[in-house]
Amino acid sequence: MRVAVIDGQGGGIGKHIVEQLRKKMPDLEILALGTNALATGAMLRAGATEGASGESAICYNADRVDIILGSFAIMTVYGLLGEITPAIATALSASKADKLLIPIQRGNIQIIGTNRIPLPHQVESLVNEIEQRVDKLKSKS
Repeated sequence: MRVAVIDGQGGGIGKHIVEQLRKKMPDLEILALGTNALATGAMLRAGATEGASGESAICYNADRVDIILGSFAIMTVYGLLGEITPAIATALSASKADKLLIPIQRGNIQIIGTNRIPLPHQVESLVNEIEQRVDKLKSKS
């Protein structure tokens, strides 16, 4: 299974996701896709298998992974303070990969029906979901 973690700005959320995935699943193939080199570097230092930066890299790889992870903002045009371009949002939305998104609520978008829980707990839930999916794949093999 190949998982893409997408983040921008300083890569803090992506870094946290990668660290937790790596702790629980050391053999998981994790592709760090940052909107900028700083975000990609943070995720690589956290243990991502490989990484790439920028709009082109994200658009190119959106259909080359099984699961896309990140905050809800990666699917929103001009999300992450404008770092998510229309092309990125379109490529991610159109990708056949499953998207598992953390409902971080910033700016003027509110996701109704979600609980406001601390980021570490949201990441823990995300990692548990990936772990269950990996285990299910292994049991089918």
